[in-house]
Amino acid sequence: MSDNEQPNKIQAAILRELLFRKTAHFADLQGKTDLTSDHFNFHIERLVALGLVEKVARGEYRLTTRGKEFANKMDTDTLTMERQPKISVLLLVTRKNDRGATEYLLQQRRKQPFFGFWGMMGGKVRWGESFETTAARELREETGLDSEFKFLAVYRKRDYNEQRELLEDKVFIRMKTVEPRGELVADFEGGHNEWLTLDQIKKLDRIYGGAANFLKIITNESDYIATEYAYDETAEY
Repeated sequence: MSDNEQPNKIQAAILRELLFRKTAHFADLQGKTDLTSDHFNFHIERLVALGLVEKVARGEYRLTTRGKEFANKMDTDTLTMERQPKISVLLLVTRKNDRGATEYLLQQRRKQPFFGFWGMMGGKVRWGESFETTAARELREETGLDSEFKFLAVYRKRDYNEQRELLEDKVFIRMKTVEPRGELVADFEGGHNEWLTLDQIKKLDRIYGGAANFLKIITNESDYIATEYAYDETAEY
């Protein structure tokens, strides 16, 4: 069972009960339901097979280490797995041009949705991966460049539709590097990379989240930034 998979109600109830106990006997757990022993045994053995529950003595069970982490993500009132924000890195990559002006490495998206929009590059953090490793990997994959990164700030972004329904909840770990090494791959399937000054960025007409918001994100080096964005469902993305 993956972290995002919803357990059925019986299995969720078992996990919840064990979350508040060190151990519990089969009969005590079954007593919380109206199932027969055979039917209830099917569910608890399923949890054992998934590595979430283990038998510690005859008829006695407890959560495994993995089971504790899994069950702790449940809403104990609704017995459902709680949704959590997506974690990604956002790369602030800069350099000085021949005139001494700061340039920012941006990417224009050339696939749907948001075809033609400009933004900072980034990507999802893989399981067990450090933010520094994610940032360096994404830069290499997207641009062909190499660099070391350091933590800059946290950026929280929540996207809503016109009815104020939450569509996406994302946390970006903003990572910064200066003067990356190598030769830039300008074009690839799905995107175009380009060094731009702030004056050039201000003239772009298609930017993720709008020009004002984007400039705030790219120039603000405070520890934490949070924004909310409402999609215009009549607009082209």
